[in-house]
Amino acid sequence: MNPIRVFVVDDHPMIRHGLAAMIRAEREFEWVGDAADGAEALQTAPRLDPDLLLVDLVMPRLDGVATIAALRPRLPRARFVVLTSLLDPLEVKRAMEAGAHAYLLKNASAQELVTVMLSAIRGQRVFAPEVTDAMIEQSRSPSPGADLTQRERELLALMARGMSNQEISTLLAIAMPTVKFHVTNILAKLNADNRTEAVLTALRHKLVMLDG
Repeated sequence: MNPIRVFVVDDHPMIRHGLAAMIRAEREFEWVGDAADGAEALQTAPRLDPDLLLVDLVMPRLDGVATIAALRPRLPRARFVVLTSLLDPLEVKRAMEAGAHAYLLKNASAQELVTVMLSAIRGQRVFAPEVTDAMIEQSRSPSPGADLTQRERELLALMARGMSNQEISTLLAIAMPTVKFHVTNILAKLNADNRTEAVLTALRHKLVMLDG
């Protein structure tokens, strides 16, 4: 049986080097390369044709979910394993919808990672125990913003940057009444009386992230 070819996408050099050393020490795997972010992975991974990719979620330029979504059509046989410090049921859902096969936290042991990688290669969906617990808890008491659409999240991020309705309308090339409709829905879903309260709620629950 040929070794499983593994590619790593993570913006921390020490993480990449550590994973490379671990992968090289395992007979079942072959380390084929890495990338410091999603944009670099899009340039490098397809020509290396890995069987499995370990992908961080929080990265500059292109985050893990967007990276998986972009690479999946170009690597249709590959398996994607999220390896992150981020324990967020909403991010788990986004990652799985993008095409991830497993979601593991960076505090996992090397043996746990090996087990998850082998399970993913066999086509099994695998979650870290902490992730499963968080998803169960979230389903019992949905966090604010859980029902926001992708477009509403996009507008919310622009609102958090201080953009007015007119600026949002121009940037996204959508009509002002449409912008106002989305903003009204956002306020209602976040149970906020105004834009400032909505943005504060979004930041508190990490629905959006401010640069810097």
